[in-house]
Amino acid sequence: MKVNYKSKSGSHYIFTEKGLYRISNHWGRVGDCYWRLIPLNTFKNQNITVAFANWESFYPNDDTSKLFYIKVDFETGEVDFFHKESLIETETYALRNSKETAKIMRIIKEVLFETAWAKYLHYEDLSELRKDIVSTLIHTNQTFLDIKQNYLK
Repeated sequence: MKVNYKSKSGSHYIFTEKGLYRISNHWGRVGDCYWRLIPLNTFKNQNITVAFANWESFYPNDDTSKLFYIKVDFETGEVDFFHKESLIETETYALRNSKETAKIMRIIKEVLFETAWAKYLHYEDLSELRKDIVSTLIHTNQTFLDIKQNYLK
């Protein structure tokens, strides 16, 4: 197949009638796009990977629209974001723009893996507190500060 486009960062693109092949060693946020390889854990950046996406698999993207929601696997501690067009569940999630999504993901990781944020809070079980706070963060637009206010000593 003939490469139709080569980006400044070295990615190669092959356009077909059904979709797009991308050959690259970097994925995730690239310019104005978010590239997601499924399954999520089968590649590592810096390794060249060839991926294909049907034209229908592309979703709209910009920095200001509330296009993304966050999911958390409490058993593994994995935190990831998804485009609202991929939402097929009946459960509701808070939608955020890309900058807000990145900020909330950082906060969630802090809540899941650190303890300093809980210093002045009243709770009996830290793992339950973590789950409650993270669940509120992903399902509402409440700020982390407002959520913590509910647990002050």
